[in-house]
Amino acid sequence: MTTTEFQVTGMTCGHCEMSVRKEVEKIDGVSDIAVSAQDGRLVVTSDAAVDADAVIAAVDEAGYRAVAA
Repeated sequence: MTTTEFQVTGMTCGHCEMSVRKEVEKIDGVSDIAVSAQDGRLVVTSDAAVDADAVIAAVDEAGYRAVAA
């Protein structure tokens, strides 16, 4: 298992967290997602190294901005 952390800006509530989670869970190989609007943090656990660009694109699709931490 591999864990990758991202900083996400623009999230303010649980709905924001759910929107990010829904988009990121579409990425193949992702096994767990932890999102915190309060901390501006996204942690993605995957079977193999996750494509950071795919995660950033998924967060962008949800309406937020992410960068690898």
